Amino acid sequence: MAFSGWPEEALDFYDGLAADNTKTYWTKHKAVYTDQILAPMTELTEELAAEFGEPKIFRPYRDIRFSKDKTPYKTHIGAVVGETGYVQLSAEGLGAGAGMWEMNPEQLARYRQAVASDRLGPELEQIAAGLEQAGITVHGHGVLKSAPRGYPADHPRIALLRYKGITAWQQWPAGAWLESAQARDRVSSFLRTTRPLCSWLTLNVRR
Repeated sequence: MAFSGWPEEALDFYDGLAADNTKTYWTKHKAVYTDQILAPMTELTEELAAEFGEPKIFRPYRDIRFSKDKTPYKTHIGAVVGETGYVQLSAEGLGAGAGMWEMNPEQLARYRQAVASDRLGPELEQIAAGLEQAGITVHGHGVLKSAPRGYPADHPRIALLRYKGITAWQQWPAGAWLESAQARDRVSSFLRTTRPLCSWLTLNVRR
């Protein structure tokens, strides 16, 4: 079936799960999750795959082994699209992300070298500024409190150098549009707009 959005019941499900994050609630409402949340996400990501890459929908269960929070279920559904895209539905609405949340040591070293470069660093700054002007937030993850070893604290791009990951994010509050194919159009537009960031990371960091 073609993707036609998420019904209001999908948001109601997550409102209820936030209030009662138990196996009892999950079992009682599992059909809503399967039919009204998972099925539309599957349809959406399959439609996105041709342009943006193969999808993977994450499991709804939280990894609680090392967490003080023992609630068993995620209060959102998330999926990666290709190597750099992400989409998420929760009671708050729809979100989309792109970039690299985490970098391994080799990637992080390449990232810092590129940011410090007089050619590649300003290019990333321009990309990030363009995304911010388009209403897309650019985040740093695992941000260091000080300059990374080997880089001066007064480097002109010290803020970017302190990142251990960098992503773009856009969140849309729930509305009537979420119950239509407009939801797909918003995600597609976001993924196209953030291509310069993903291309920069692919060329200079990911390898």
